Amino acid sequence: MFNTLMSVQTLKTTPAVVIDCSADLAKPEAGRAQFEEQHIAGALFADINTDLSTHDPALAINGGRHPLPSREHFARWLGACGVGPHTQVVVYDRQGMNYCGRLWWMLKWCGHDAVAVLDGGLQAWLAADGEVASGPALPVTPTTFVLRDPLVVLKHTADVATHLGRPAQTIVDARATARYKGETEPFDPVAGHIPGALNRPFNSNFTAQGLMKSPADLRAEFDSLLQGRDASSVVHHCGSGISAIPNVLAMQVAGLGTTALYAGSWSEWCNTPGLPCAQG
Repeated sequence: MFNTLMSVQTLKTTPAVVIDCSADLAKPEAGRAQFEEQHIAGALFADINTDLSTHDPALAINGGRHPLPSREHFARWLGACGVGPHTQVVVYDRQGMNYCGRLWWMLKWCGHDAVAVLDGGLQAWLAADGEVASGPALPVTPTTFVLRDPLVVLKHTADVATHLGRPAQTIVDARATARYKGETEPFDPVAGHIPGALNRPFNSNFTAQGLMKSPADLRAEFDSLLQGRDASSVVHHCGSGISAIPNVLAMQVAGLGTTALYAGSWSEWCNTPGLPCAQG
Protein backbone atom coordinates (compact mmCIF):
# COMPACT_ATOMS: atom_id res chain seq x y z
CA MET A 1 0.00 0.00 0.00
CA PHE A 2 1.17 3.51 -0.84
CA ASN A 3 -0.23 6.29 1.34
CA THR A 4 1.91 9.40 0.77
CA LEU A 5 3.87 9.52 -2.50
CA MET A 6 4.32 7.22 -5.48
CA SER A 7 7.00 7.55 -8.16
CA VAL A 8 6.14 7.36 -11.84
CA GLN A 9 8.22 4.19 -12.20
CA THR A 10 6.23 2.51 -9.43
CA LEU A 11 2.94 3.58 -10.97
CA LYS A 12 3.90 1.90 -14.24
CA THR A 13 3.84 -1.50 -12.47
CA THR A 14 1.17 -0.92 -9.81
CA PRO A 15 -2.56 -1.58 -10.37
CA ALA A 16 -4.40 1.54 -9.27
CA VAL A 17 -7.31 3.87 -9.93
CA VAL A 18 -5.56 6.98 -11.24
CA ILE A 19 -7.39 10.30 -10.95
CA ASP A 20 -6.37 13.58 -12.60
CA CYS A 21 -7.19 16.67 -10.49
CA SER A 22 -5.85 19.36 -12.83
CA ALA A 23 -7.48 22.74 -12.25
CA ASP A 24 -7.29 26.51 -12.62
CA LEU A 25 -9.13 28.40 -9.87
CA ALA A 26 -9.53 31.43 -12.14
CA LYS A 27 -11.03 29.33 -14.98
CA PRO A 28 -13.37 26.60 -13.65
CA GLU A 29 -13.63 24.87 -17.03
CA ALA A 30 -9.88 24.70 -17.64
CA GLY A 31 -9.13 21.53 -15.66
CA ARG A 32 -11.41 19.27 -17.68
CA ALA A 33 -10.15 20.80 -20.93
CA GLN A 34 -6.57 20.05 -19.88
CA PHE A 35 -7.54 16.50 -18.98
CA GLU A 36 -9.23 15.88 -22.31
CA GLU A 37 -6.26 17.30 -24.18
CA GLN A 38 -3.83 14.91 -22.45
CA HIS A 39 -3.89 12.63 -19.41
CA ILE A 40 -2.33 9.46 -18.07
CA ALA A 41 -3.86 6.57 -20.01
CA GLY A 42 -6.81 5.12 -18.11
CA ALA A 43 -7.07 8.03 -15.68
CA LEU A 44 -10.36 9.46 -14.42
CA PHE A 45 -10.99 13.16 -13.82
CA ALA A 46 -11.98 14.93 -10.60
CA ASP A 47 -13.37 18.45 -10.90
CA ILE A 48 -12.12 20.61 -8.02
CA ASN A 49 -15.34 22.67 -8.07
CA THR A 50 -18.01 20.01 -8.47
CA ASP A 51 -16.52 16.67 -7.37
CA LEU A 52 -14.13 17.79 -4.62
CA SER A 53 -16.25 20.73 -3.42
CA THR A 54 -19.95 21.50 -3.17
CA HIS A 55 -21.89 24.73 -3.49
CA ASP A 56 -25.12 23.17 -2.24
CA PRO A 57 -25.72 24.50 1.30
CA ALA A 58 -27.53 21.28 2.16
CA LEU A 59 -24.36 19.26 1.49
CA ALA A 60 -21.59 21.65 2.56
CA ILE A 61 -20.01 21.04 5.96
CA ASN A 62 -17.99 24.28 6.06
CA GLY A 63 -17.86 27.69 4.42
CA GLY A 64 -15.29 29.34 2.20
CA ARG A 65 -14.85 29.29 -1.56
CA HIS A 66 -14.51 25.50 -1.83
CA PRO A 67 -16.72 23.90 0.84
CA LEU A 68 -16.27 20.20 1.52
CA PRO A 69 -19.29 18.01 0.72
CA SER A 70 -20.49 15.59 3.37
CA ARG A 71 -18.52 12.37 3.66
CA GLU A 72 -21.62 10.40 2.65
CA HIS A 73 -22.09 12.42 -0.54
CA PHE A 74 -18.41 12.11 -1.44
CA ALA A 75 -18.45 8.36 -0.76
CA ARG A 76 -21.07 7.93 -3.47
CA TRP A 77 -18.81 9.72 -5.97
CA LEU A 78 -15.88 7.49 -4.97
CA GLY A 79 -17.99 4.39 -5.52
CA ALA A 80 -18.97 5.66 -8.96
CA CYS A 81 -15.23 5.96 -9.71
CA GLY A 82 -14.74 2.29 -8.86
CA VAL A 83 -12.95 2.93 -5.56
CA GLY A 84 -13.60 0.07 -3.15
CA PRO A 85 -12.24 -0.76 0.31
CA HIS A 86 -8.91 -2.13 -0.95
CA THR A 87 -8.35 0.02 -4.07
CA GLN A 88 -4.99 1.72 -4.44
CA VAL A 89 -5.69 5.26 -5.62
CA VAL A 90 -3.09 7.56 -7.20
CA VAL A 91 -3.85 11.25 -7.69
CA TYR A 92 -1.99 13.81 -9.77
CA ASP A 93 -2.26 17.15 -11.54
CA ARG A 94 -0.12 19.31 -13.79
CA GLN A 95 0.02 22.34 -11.46
CA GLY A 96 2.91 21.40 -9.20
CA MET A 97 0.97 18.94 -7.02
CA ASN A 98 -1.23 21.79 -5.78
CA TYR A 99 -4.73 20.45 -6.48
CA CYS A 100 -4.39 16.67 -6.29
CA GLY A 101 -3.64 16.85 -2.58
CA ARG A 102 -7.28 17.80 -2.02
CA LEU A 103 -8.42 14.36 -3.23
CA TRP A 104 -5.59 12.64 -1.30
CA TRP A 105 -6.80 14.34 1.88
CA MET A 106 -10.50 13.71 1.22
CA LEU A 107 -9.90 9.98 0.78
CA LYS A 108 -8.04 9.94 4.11
CA TRP A 109 -10.94 11.90 5.61
CA CYS A 110 -13.23 9.09 4.46
CA GLY A 111 -10.98 6.49 6.08
CA HIS A 112 -9.17 5.26 2.96
CA ASP A 113 -5.42 5.03 3.53
CA ALA A 114 -4.34 3.52 0.18
CA VAL A 115 -4.02 6.81 -1.69
CA ALA A 116 -0.80 8.40 -2.94
CA VAL A 117 0.18 11.57 -4.74
CA LEU A 118 2.13 10.98 -7.96
CA ASP A 119 5.48 12.61 -7.28
CA GLY A 120 6.14 15.19 -9.97
CA GLY A 121 2.67 14.97 -11.49
CA LEU A 122 1.94 14.72 -15.19
CA GLN A 123 5.26 16.35 -16.09
CA ALA A 124 7.22 13.55 -14.39
CA TRP A 125 5.02 10.95 -16.12
CA LEU A 126 5.72 12.50 -19.52
CA ALA A 127 9.45 12.72 -18.79
CA ALA A 128 9.42 8.97 -18.05
CA ASP A 129 7.64 8.23 -21.35
CA GLY A 130 4.48 7.13 -19.58
CA GLU A 131 1.50 6.24 -21.75
CA VAL A 132 -1.00 9.06 -22.28
CA ALA A 133 -4.44 9.43 -23.83
CA SER A 134 -6.83 12.21 -24.81
CA GLY A 135 -10.58 12.74 -24.76
CA PRO A 136 -13.08 11.99 -21.96
CA ALA A 137 -12.40 9.36 -19.33
CA LEU A 138 -13.29 5.77 -20.20
CA PRO A 139 -16.28 4.19 -18.40
CA VAL A 140 -15.57 2.34 -15.15
CA THR A 141 -17.42 -0.33 -13.22
CA PRO A 142 -18.95 1.30 -10.14
CA THR A 143 -18.66 -0.23 -6.70
CA THR A 144 -19.62 0.64 -3.13
CA PHE A 145 -17.26 2.80 -1.12
CA VAL A 146 -17.60 2.10 2.59
CA LEU A 147 -16.88 5.00 4.94
CA ARG A 148 -14.48 4.35 7.81
CA ASP A 149 -13.18 6.50 10.64
CA PRO A 150 -11.26 9.56 9.39
CA LEU A 151 -7.47 9.27 9.20
CA VAL A 152 -6.98 13.05 9.17
CA VAL A 153 -8.06 15.93 11.39
CA LEU A 154 -10.56 18.53 10.17
CA LYS A 155 -10.85 21.86 11.98
CA HIS A 156 -13.72 24.32 11.69
CA THR A 157 -13.72 28.09 12.19
CA ALA A 158 -15.03 27.81 15.74
CA ASP A 159 -12.20 25.38 16.62
CA VAL A 160 -9.51 27.73 15.31
CA ALA A 161 -11.06 30.85 16.83
CA THR A 162 -11.43 29.23 20.25
CA HIS A 163 -7.73 28.33 20.41
CA LEU A 164 -6.40 31.47 18.72
CA GLY A 165 -3.21 32.64 20.43
CA ARG A 166 -2.89 29.56 22.62
CA PRO A 167 0.25 27.38 22.62
CA ALA A 168 -1.82 24.29 21.81
CA GLN A 169 -2.48 25.64 18.28
CA THR A 170 0.06 26.65 15.62
CA ILE A 171 -1.49 28.01 12.44
CA VAL A 172 0.45 27.58 9.19
CA ASP A 173 -0.69 29.59 6.15
CA ALA A 174 0.22 28.06 2.77
CA ARG A 175 -0.57 31.08 0.60
CA ALA A 176 2.05 33.12 -1.24
CA THR A 177 3.82 35.56 1.07
CA ALA A 178 2.32 38.63 -0.61
CA ARG A 179 -1.18 37.33 0.14
CA TYR A 180 -0.21 36.38 3.68
CA LYS A 181 1.12 39.90 4.31
CA GLY A 182 -2.01 41.45 2.82
CA GLU A 183 -0.14 43.15 -0.04
CA THR A 184 -2.47 41.56 -2.58
CA GLU A 185 -5.66 39.47 -2.51
CA PRO A 186 -7.00 38.15 -5.83
CA PHE A 187 -9.91 36.06 -4.51
CA ASP A 188 -11.24 37.19 -1.13
CA PRO A 189 -12.76 40.50 0.09
CA VAL A 190 -10.22 41.05 2.88
CA ALA A 191 -6.43 40.92 2.55
CA GLY A 192 -4.19 39.62 5.31
CA HIS A 193 -3.88 36.59 7.56
CA ILE A 194 -5.11 34.98 10.76
CA PRO A 195 -3.28 36.64 13.66
CA GLY A 196 -0.28 34.62 14.79
CA ALA A 197 -0.16 32.41 11.69
CA LEU A 198 3.20 31.32 10.31
CA ASN A 199 3.73 31.45 6.54
CA ARG A 200 4.98 28.53 4.45
CA PRO A 201 3.92 28.80 0.79
CA PHE A 202 2.87 25.36 -0.46
CA ASN A 203 5.43 25.34 -3.28
CA SER A 204 8.23 25.47 -0.69
CA ASN A 205 7.87 21.69 -0.46
CA PHE A 206 9.14 20.96 -3.97
CA THR A 207 12.48 20.84 -5.75
CA ALA A 208 13.27 22.81 -8.89
CA GLN A 209 12.50 19.60 -10.79
CA GLY A 210 8.95 19.54 -9.40
CA LEU A 211 9.43 16.59 -7.04
CA MET A 212 8.75 16.54 -3.30
CA LYS A 213 11.86 17.41 -1.31
CA SER A 214 13.55 14.67 0.70
CA PRO A 215 12.14 13.77 4.12
CA ALA A 216 15.31 15.12 5.76
CA ASP A 217 15.11 18.47 3.97
CA LEU A 218 11.41 18.83 4.75
CA ARG A 219 12.01 17.95 8.40
CA ALA A 220 14.73 20.58 8.69
CA GLU A 221 12.58 23.25 7.07
CA PHE A 222 9.54 22.57 9.24
CA ASP A 223 11.71 22.45 12.36
CA SER A 224 13.04 25.89 11.39
CA LEU A 225 9.52 27.21 10.78
CA LEU A 226 8.06 25.85 14.02
CA GLN A 227 10.95 27.02 16.24
CA GLY A 228 10.27 24.43 18.93
CA ARG A 229 6.49 24.41 18.65
CA ASP A 230 4.93 20.95 18.83
CA ALA A 231 4.25 19.58 15.34
CA SER A 232 1.03 18.02 16.62
CA SER A 233 -0.30 21.53 17.32
CA VAL A 234 -0.20 22.56 13.65
CA VAL A 235 -3.38 23.57 11.83
CA HIS A 236 -2.87 24.21 8.11
CA HIS A 237 -4.87 26.62 5.99
CA CYS A 238 -4.67 28.56 2.74
CA GLY A 239 -7.29 30.50 0.76
CA SER A 240 -9.98 27.85 0.48
CA GLY A 241 -8.59 24.57 1.83
CA ILE A 242 -6.78 23.30 -1.26
CA SER A 243 -3.17 24.52 -1.43
CA ALA A 244 -2.68 23.96 2.31
CA ILE A 245 -2.66 20.22 1.73
CA PRO A 246 0.84 19.99 0.21
CA ASN A 247 2.02 21.21 3.63
CA VAL A 248 -0.05 18.49 5.34
CA LEU A 249 1.47 15.89 3.01
CA ALA A 250 4.99 17.26 3.41
CA MET A 251 4.83 17.10 7.20
CA GLN A 252 3.73 13.47 6.95
CA VAL A 253 6.54 12.68 4.51
CA ALA A 254 8.94 14.40 6.92
CA GLY A 255 7.89 12.04 9.70
CA LEU A 256 6.12 14.76 11.67
CA GLY A 257 2.81 12.92 11.84
CA THR A 258 -0.74 13.79 10.84
CA THR A 259 -1.50 17.49 11.21
CA ALA A 260 -4.86 19.25 11.02
CA LEU A 261 -6.53 21.10 8.13
CA TYR A 262 -8.75 24.16 8.54
CA ALA A 263 -10.74 23.57 5.36
CA GLY A 264 -12.71 26.82 5.38
CA SER A 265 -9.37 28.66 5.47
CA TRP A 266 -8.93 32.39 4.88
CA SER A 267 -12.01 32.65 2.64
CA GLU A 268 -14.25 31.53 5.52
CA TRP A 269 -12.28 33.28 8.27
CA CYS A 270 -12.27 36.74 6.66
CA ASN A 271 -16.00 36.49 5.88
CA THR A 272 -16.96 35.58 9.46
CA PRO A 273 -18.05 38.70 11.37
CA GLY A 274 -16.06 39.53 14.48
CA LEU A 275 -12.93 37.55 13.73
CA PRO A 276 -9.59 39.41 13.80
CA CYS A 277 -7.43 39.81 10.70
CA ALA A 278 -3.79 40.86 10.60
CA GLN A 279 -1.47 42.30 7.95
CA GLY A 280 2.27 42.56 7.52
